[in-house]
Amino acid sequence: MRFIFFLIVLFLVSCQSDEQTARTVEMFNASGDMVGTANLSEQPDGVQIELQLEGLEPGFHGIHVHENPVCEPPDFTSAGNHLNPEGNEHGLMHPDGSHLGDLPNIEADDGGLVEAELMLATATMLDGANSILSGEGSSLVIHSGQDDGVSQPGGEAGERIICGEILADPDAEDEADDTPTDPTQFNEDQGE
Repeated sequence: MRFIFFLIVLFLVSCQSDEQTARTVEMFNASGDMVGTANLSEQPDGVQIELQLEGLEPGFHGIHVHENPVCEPPDFTSAGNHLNPEGNEHGLMHPDGSHLGDLPNIEADDGGLVEAELMLATATMLDGANSILSGEGSSLVIHSGQDDGVSQPGGEAGERIICGEILADPDAEDEADDTPTDPTQFNEDQGE
């Protein structure tokens, strides 16, 4: 009997951890159009990001994980700064270390398509100081230009052109969207 109980508990724990260690992030441009996805998964060395995008200008683009899980177009400044829990300088080539959210540049082909696999080294989707899901989560931001890997504070990568919200509780967003609105909320003038 104890063995069966143990198997049930093990099964429930394994189901629960899958949700936390893998997720798909929808990526949107400044017009609010979905232009691709980022599949995130927990790995021993960090968080792997499998990126598929369309509609970019051909060439290299900076990409970073930012501190807020908010992507308000058109400029996505709501995403905040690069995720940087240790207070490091920006840039993967900086001699004193980089922001946790710094990633290698991605390259869009002549058709504006990106298919890339990136590793966000030392990050995690689990609890901890380097969690991209701490608080309410974080966001993944694509820039118009190439990150030079050393300039402060953001690598001179240009405007933020694509953003995706990495929510700590993606179900909370779905529940918020499904909440019925008060039909009288916009009827202030009807009573007059």
